[in-house]
Amino acid sequence: MTDSTRLAAGDTAPSVTLTDQDGASVSLADFAGSKVVLYFYPAAMTPGCTKEACDFRDNLGSLAAAGYRVLGVSKDSPAKLKSFHENDHLTFPLLSDTDLAAHNAYGAWGEKNLYGKTVTGVLRSTFVIDEAGLITLALYNVKATGHVAGLRKRLGLDA
Repeated sequence: MTDSTRLAAGDTAPSVTLTDQDGASVSLADFAGSKVVLYFYPAAMTPGCTKEACDFRDNLGSLAAAGYRVLGVSKDSPAKLKSFHENDHLTFPLLSDTDLAAHNAYGAWGEKNLYGKTVTGVLRSTFVIDEAGLITLALYNVKATGHVAGLRKRLGLDA
């Protein structure tokens, strides 16, 4: 993956329609007029992804109070996402992108270094999208631990 495929602040957020953990179709267009935190994570029910999802869950109140909706995206099937959603009492939609169309549109799929080896996979990434559908933050290769706290700080939500 080259940097040219990456999105940046000011870019229009690619429109995507995916299936959520309950089998419902969810489109980014459904959130027009709202601020959205769209985050891509490698795999449901893995330690890092669980930590990140639970951090979003635990901070959802303050994010929602500031007008943000949170959507998680992975390549997992809706059935696996449903288990993840229920097991960890997640309170925001998890979206399935098994064909990687959304991952590719957002530059969240590509080469990364994993335990000293170059592999192709999900690049843990977060995008903040404003009410007009423009990206205000594009964060690539974020760490699961501490990511939500750092995001809250960037959004000016820490008191």
